[in-house]
Amino acid sequence: MQTIALELVPPNLEGGEETALAEARKVVDNGRATGFGEHLRHVMIPGIIAEDEDRPVAMKPKMDVIDFWKTVRPELAGVKGLCTQVTAFHEKEQLTERLRELRDSGMDGVTFVGVPRTMADGEGPGMAPTDALTQFQDVVDNRGSILIPTREGEQGRFNFKCDRGATFGMTQLLYSDAIVGFLRQFATETEHRPEVLLSFGFVPGMESGKKLIDWLIQDPGNPAVEAEQRWVAEIAQLSFAERKQKLVDLYKRVVDGAGELGFPLSIHLEAPYGNSKPAFETFVEMLDHWAPQGD
Repeated sequence: MQTIALELVPPNLEGGEETALAEARKVVDNGRATGFGEHLRHVMIPGIIAEDEDRPVAMKPKMDVIDFWKTVRPELAGVKGLCTQVTAFHEKEQLTERLRELRDSGMDGVTFVGVPRTMADGEGPGMAPTDALTQFQDVVDNRGSILIPTREGEQGRFNFKCDRGATFGMTQLLYSDAIVGFLRQFATETEHRPEVLLSFGFVPGMESGKKLIDWLIQDPGNPAVEAEQRWVAEIAQLSFAERKQKLVDLYKRVVDGAGELGFPLSIHLEAPYGNSKPAFETFVEMLDHWAPQGD
């Protein structure tokens, strides 16, 4: 795909289509004001499910991915769709129907994701993501898996997913350059060269109080993640100009390092607190340094 994708989270169900359209128009307006709209080629719509009760920002029932996409697509001229799909709650027949609906609605790629942190691997009545990668190769051309470079055992886990049919990996939010070392080792140990969507997240000042990003990237007992959490906490206290520079510098280290390793690269950009103008200004400065081919 070698694309630039923006995460666009479905609104709460109670907001309805009006809220969905408002969010799409906000993306268009901020994109026009900052120049980011000229770069945008996909939106990545996550399939949201309820997670831990300690989530810093309360989770309410969300609009379905397909309904949201059909609502906002006319507002996002020329922009295509990607999404995530939880597989653990659908048996094969149900999941097949769901994936066909996603494909027919215009989704270019689907990232298969597993159970929430409140559940153990293998729980749920449906399929594991690794099984879905194999079972639906004739339904979905671009099949993704989540890639967390700081997670223990991730080299073997990601290799297995590629063996099973993953064509791309979408990283967790990157707040260090650990992905570069991960891909360098992966390249020496396997012939797989899947596309990698490198995920970068804007850090606003309100992170100091809310700590949503800290919660999103947590992995208790993992010193590499603890270092990333400290880094996020530190830059959240800086001025916007200083935060932007820190995030752009990280982006440069990651894309320069990963770009030499033989993997097709895409960029996935996320503003966990909302797609604001400062977030888009930061994203534009990142992309001024490097953008995937075709941009």
